[in-house]
Amino acid sequence: MRSPQTLRNGETRRNIHTPTPTPHFHSTVTVQKLRRFNSLILVFRLAAFCFSLASSVFMITNCRASSSPHWYDFDAFRFVFAASAIVAVYSLFEMVASVWEISRDITLFPEVLQVWFDFGHDQVFAYLLLSANSAGTEMAKTLRNSDTCTATNAFCVQSDISIALGFAGFMFLGFSSLLSGFRVVCFIINGSRFHL
Repeated sequence: MRSPQTLRNGETRRNIHTPTPTPHFHSTVTVQKLRRFNSLILVFRLAAFCFSLASSVFMITNCRASSSPHWYDFDAFRFVFAASAIVAVYSLFEMVASVWEISRDITLFPEVLQVWFDFGHDQVFAYLLLSANSAGTEMAKTLRNSDTCTATNAFCVQSDISIALGFAGFMFLGFSSLLSGFRVVCFIINGSRFHL
C-alpha cells in the first residue's frame, strides 16, 4: 500500500472514487456534419413555421361580407386556425432553440431534456395539425356539395388554400420529427444526440 504523503511526477491528491469526466472529442469534419444536420433541422422548422403561419392567416382573413359565411361559424375551420397558430408558435420557439444550438454548440435545455422535448412535441403537434386539416378537408368537401360554395366561391377557395398550407406545414413538421427521432435514437445508443 502506498503512503498518502508520497506524490510523484506531478500527481495531485484526488479522491479515487470520483471518476474524471471524459470530454467528447469531435473532429473538424464531425463538427461540420453536426452543423449541417442542425441547419437542416432549422430549415424544416422554418418551413413549418411559414406554412403554419400562412395557414392561420389565410383562415382568419376568410371573411368577405356580412351575408357570406365566416370561418368561425364552422368548428372544423376554428380547429384548423387554432392548430395552425399553435404550431406556428411552437415552430418559432424551436427555431430560436435551433439557432441557439447552432451558434453556441449547446442545447437550450439539458441535452436529455432537449432531445425528448423536441421529439415528443414534434409528434404531438404534427398529429394535431394533421387531424385539424383532415377535419377542415371534410368540412370543405361538405361545403362544396352544398349551396355555400356556389354562392360564395371565394370563401371556399380561401378555406382550401388554408387547409393546403396546413398540410404543407404538417409535412415539414413531420420531416423535423424524423430528424428529432433520429437524435433520440442516437442519444439512446451513444448517450449523446450526435450520431458521430
